[in-house]
Amino acid sequence: MSDNESGGSRAVSALFSQGRLTAIPRKAARRAQLLDHLARTLFQQGRDYTEREVNDAIRTVHDDCPALRRYLVEAGLLTRARDGSAYRRAV
Repeated sequence: MSDNESGGSRAVSALFSQGRLTAIPRKAARRAQLLDHLARTLFQQGRDYTEREVNDAIRTVHDDCPALRRYLVEAGLLTRARDGSAYRRAV
């Protein structure tokens, strides 16, 4: 079992309280674990999402959907159509 598999889920679960993300981690490695978790749990593979749908999904765990959406795109976990009309899970 890799470090990511053994400690990753515990590290991510520690960021939540009653199903809500308590804070967006400042450390890049911890934030990367969180973003991977969010991409895999909030978005289905092979489905297009409007920006509103992405925001609504993110709001189920945290109110700062613009920041988390941007982090997901910058990390390559969500891709955005060139015309900005749709998002898609990349992993």
